[in-house]
Amino acid sequence: MTRLRTFLGTPFGLALLACLGLAGWALWSAGAGDVTNPVARQVRTSSVYAAPSYDLDQERAERILGNRRVVVALLEPEADMRAACDGVKGAADGNVVLFLSPDADREKFDHYGCALLPDGDSKGFGRRFVAEMIISRGVGQFVDQPLNALKVVAVNYDLLVRSGTVPDGARIISPSLPRYLVAAAALSAVVLGSTGVYLTSLRAGRVAARRQRRRDAARDERSALSANAAVLAQRIIDLDRRVPAARRSELERERNRRGRLANRYRAIASDFAVLLRRIAEADARGETDRQDLVSRVDELSRRCDDLERDLILAR
Repeated sequence: MTRLRTFLGTPFGLALLACLGLAGWALWSAGAGDVTNPVARQVRTSSVYAAPSYDLDQERAERILGNRRVVVALLEPEADMRAACDGVKGAADGNVVLFLSPDADREKFDHYGCALLPDGDSKGFGRRFVAEMIISRGVGQFVDQPLNALKVVAVNYDLLVRSGTVPDGARIISPSLPRYLVAAAALSAVVLGSTGVYLTSLRAGRVAARRQRRRDAARDERSALSANAAVLAQRIIDLDRRVPAARRSELERERNRRGRLANRYRAIASDFAVLLRRIAEADARGETDRQDLVSRVDELSRRCDDLERDLILAR
């Protein structure tokens, strides 16, 4: 959870949240919230909704209303039309909506006007009230003839337009499929893009971590090599004081034995000088593989051990 909060606090995390919010808004505006509301789902792209109990010719009903900015919903008997109005505010925004529901005796239509018009001026509330009253006038007696009821609604709407109560103009319907496609494309771009960026950054981080480990290992190996070389140098210095020089007054055998020890010391010192030069060249070239130099230090250390043992025996 802490890592998630840290990630979301970064500029990339904030941009991801903004893109997700935009994608969510696109999905919602495309009608994702209408899944559980069949009335809203229908009137988002149609001017007529009829409950399953109605035997209504949908195409003929839509032709009657045409492209007017009016929506008619034929609901089940005794339906909650006020709640239905609240449910279609997003789907039928900008239109005059009329809900019709047969009464208990199915003798007439109960009606509920729902004018979702913009408040163009201070008279917006009065205009909506008048539109809700006029749009339902004369439709009650056509409970068994819903198509005739729609014709009356169309006439009432035209009267409202001519009186200037509702704005003139055709209803523009945006099909849901393209809007869903746009929303899905936005959401996919956000998810796939963020996933791609995350995987790319993760891979780059792993590569950087491996390189850093190699650099650290090379630095540690270089430090260990330098430390071992310094220890070896100190041992060679100590040997320099312990290797005796040959005296002319000593026996030939003794001179030969001591001379061999001195030759071995000079060989070690010479090889160590060569090793120091190779170490300096490796540092200058930035070489990371120093196993050969480490092996050479170990070899010289063993030769120093042998020489120290022989010096002790020669006393």
